[in-house]
Amino acid sequence: MSAPVGASAATQSVPSGGGSYRPALTLLASLFFMWGFITVINNTLLPHLRSVFDLDYTQTTLIESVWFIAYFFASIPSAKLIERVGYQKALVIGLAIMAIGALGMIPAARLPSYGVTLVALFVIASGITLLQVAANPYVAVIGPSDSASSRLNLVQAFNSVGTTLAPLFGGYLILGRTTSGTVEAGTVLTQAERLADAQSVQLPYLIVAGVLVLLAIVIARFPLPAMGQHTARADREARAGLSLWKHRNLVWGIPAIFIYLIAEIGVANLFINFVSQPEIGNTTHQEASNYLFLLWGGMMVGRFAGSFLMRSIPAETVLAWFSVGAFAVMIVTVFASGPVAMWALILVGLFHSIMFPTIFTLGIRGLGPLTEEGSGLLIMAIAGGALVVVHGWLADIYGLQLSFLLTAACELYVLFYALWGAKTPK
Repeated sequence: MSAPVGASAATQSVPSGGGSYRPALTLLASLFFMWGFITVINNTLLPHLRSVFDLDYTQTTLIESVWFIAYFFASIPSAKLIERVGYQKALVIGLAIMAIGALGMIPAARLPSYGVTLVALFVIASGITLLQVAANPYVAVIGPSDSASSRLNLVQAFNSVGTTLAPLFGGYLILGRTTSGTVEAGTVLTQAERLADAQSVQLPYLIVAGVLVLLAIVIARFPLPAMGQHTARADREARAGLSLWKHRNLVWGIPAIFIYLIAEIGVANLFINFVSQPEIGNTTHQEASNYLFLLWGGMMVGRFAGSFLMRSIPAETVLAWFSVGAFAVMIVTVFASGPVAMWALILVGLFHSIMFPTIFTLGIRGLGPLTEEGSGLLIMAIAGGALVVVHGWLADIYGLQLSFLLTAACELYVLFYALWGAKTPK
């Protein structure tokens, strides 16, 4: 099957001089920041839409499911587009697609329309998928091979900066300017209030679209280093007789990414609704968005800490301990109440921080000429975030707090992967 190009080239480099790639790396870091920022705006958008359209938890989480379904459908076409037009043009196209989707949120708000909102978010997510497929391998190969992991961790940290700041932006420009965001949870809005609230998302997404267009222009004119022929997929002879399915770390890593995304996205999407409950945090949605800032801030801190720990401790060992910590705080979230439950849920961000990049790295370890195909499957597994709708369904049936048992179960699979699934063949 087709897969993102260039992943296996992470063991090589294009320019060897630091000065030749660092300006490009700085620019690319802005892409990681933007897609992290836009993704997490959804976490403040969802409780807002829940009030505007009077949605249950299943319908609310379906919005995020549509977002992650885009990863499944857009990843292979993205790889083929990169093969045809190259990395730089693909980055520009990805930003343009995101800008179109952001502008689509304006008519969705004016109508207002739940269906048009889903379509606009799907378009934004498709653009982000193209950026992910293009930017991750590009960052890996534009500098010395021995610092590839360091570069990827660095730009992932900028992604976390975006996810940390997004709740403040969304809380102020979306929840802070609406009736639903500033009244007690459960308050029934009038039709006029819902219409006014729906239109409040126009300014934030207009600002986002403007920034995306500006960034696309800058990247189009920027002299990015060429990738060269070594980024091409390994030839047939090199792959003859090899099988992805003989690599246990990949076979178990694909569901590990898929299942982890269910946990991360479920927590992020239902966080504001959970914290604002009277028996938990007793806050408005706007106030709860400030605590969401701490959840994503914990992920940023955890990535820096995890990167430091992995200098002397095997990655799978660090992953195992972080998964144990995540399971413990989720159990507290489910069975405690008040501030204890709230802060336990906030802490899970710290433990989730290293999971995606660490699982991804362990999953492609030792694949050799099969690295491209393996990395493509791992990227497609991000679609696991679409199953957040299951979390919403459980919340509707059994209650929001008990539904976090699903998250706890996901942490156990990550622990299994760290202890056994990530081991490479002898």
